[in-house]
Amino acid sequence: MLVTPEYGHSSLADLVPSVLAILGVPGESDRIGLDLPGVKRVAILLIDGMGANLVATRSEYAPFLTELPATTLTAGFPSTTAASLGSLGTGVPAGEHGIVGYLLAVPGHERLMNPLKWRLQGAGPKVNLLDELVPEQFQPVGTAFERAAADGVAVTQVGPMYQDGSGLTRAALRGADFRANFSAGDLVDAVTTALSAGDRSLVYAYHGDLDMIGHVRGPESAAWALELSQIDLMARMIAERLPADAALLITADHGMVTVADPIDFDREPSLQAGVRTLGGEPRARHVYTVPGAADDVLAAWCAQLGDDFLVQSRADAIAAGWFGPVVSPRIVERIGDVIAAPTSARAVIRSGVEPLQSRLIGHHGSLTAAEMLIPLYTAS
Repeated sequence: MLVTPEYGHSSLADLVPSVLAILGVPGESDRIGLDLPGVKRVAILLIDGMGANLVATRSEYAPFLTELPATTLTAGFPSTTAASLGSLGTGVPAGEHGIVGYLLAVPGHERLMNPLKWRLQGAGPKVNLLDELVPEQFQPVGTAFERAAADGVAVTQVGPMYQDGSGLTRAALRGADFRANFSAGDLVDAVTTALSAGDRSLVYAYHGDLDMIGHVRGPESAAWALELSQIDLMARMIAERLPADAALLITADHGMVTVADPIDFDREPSLQAGVRTLGGEPRARHVYTVPGAADDVLAAWCAQLGDDFLVQSRADAIAAGWFGPVVSPRIVERIGDVIAAPTSARAVIRSGVEPLQSRLIGHHGSLTAAEMLIPLYTAS
């Protein structure tokens, strides 16, 4: 089953603006319908890779989470961390914030950009991309955290040290004070401490271990389930330490699937013809074509990939609302001329250019329910 992103009322992009409305920030509306009377402090704990369908199949490993009031949101497209964190931080879909994939084309560079690391992919001259693609200019939309801070809310981001001042943080999550955490217990302490700041507070915390295990061991592995149990404990420990006027919201950026029978772009000449460079990731490919070749590439990819993929032209993907109801003109060229999203468990890998990624078991990025549906648990 494919899932259309529910932008405007039930997507990850709607979460923080809804929280700001609960905290009384002017001009914000509760798009989701949060039921948090009397709450003046909110912590958002984002668990990378914790799809709603995956938790449902392993509910015995998450007894605390599964007993909480819950609803389901959708990730945006592509269902991948960079795009999702962009939507979480700005409150708008990728078509407006412009972080449209794992690897994307940027003006003035032949190599693709990795926005998670804010650097160019592959071999080539060393480039300080923070200077050449200044994050605040690459993504100029004001963030929800900036709006909260401007209204006097104490805003804190809790995450691993590499996120402090990173390109993605500056682009999409700016406006918060940063506190690095070094373990799950440290994260619990950081979140609960930050919640006590000011008269109103908003804390955003990121935890990435579940996604890593899903990629390497697979989302159906015993290791994934055991990692989920650790997250369940961490969430319970935060909930037990909440101030009286606080709430904890636990959500995710995407789900994940176990990939079977991938197609190797590097070994398929029929897929390579007319392709300038291949971006995105195995389950959400941005295909950038040589001038004039887009129609031929679209036809070739449709013929080669068949019913296991939904292959669209850039124009059709935009018209279908994959990237949101609005796609800013400055962002259009970052989107592939052709987009390929699997409807099955397949993927388009690159064994030569992306050898490590190609060997991963779990992947995400497409529009399937397993990747798109994310939980929203509430503890107060």
